[in-house]
Amino acid sequence: MHENIFVNLPVKDLSASVEFFTKLGYSFNPQFTDENATCMIIGENIYAMLLVEPFFTSFIPNPVTDTSKTSEVIIALTCDSVEEVNELTSRAIAAGAIQHKVPSDLGFMYSSMFQDLDGHFWELFWMDPTYVQ
Repeated sequence: MHENIFVNLPVKDLSASVEFFTKLGYSFNPQFTDENATCMIIGENIYAMLLVEPFFTSFIPNPVTDTSKTSEVIIALTCDSVEEVNELTSRAIAAGAIQHKVPSDLGFMYSSMFQDLDGHFWELFWMDPTYVQ
């Protein structure tokens, strides 16, 4: 149905966000990067547009969510292993993220969640492929 996904996220400090996500191993498309925004490459056909708040608000009629008071979305990303979940979570915490919950092990699924510098929730999880079938 759809070929790509672009999640648009408001950020307070674009440079700090780029530095944070670079420490997690993500890269950015310079073709879609300027002082207002950048295109973070999450995976094949998966992107996050990080937009400075004034630019972000030019697309919407409502104010930007105050992530210290409310939440709007959890961005959930699959990982290839439990070790990758733990590694990315550790790198996020070392880069300034806040761990939201301790890792959860349900046997068939393992997950961890953190909040980035702007309070957006990111959940990293591994699911046993034999369970899904």
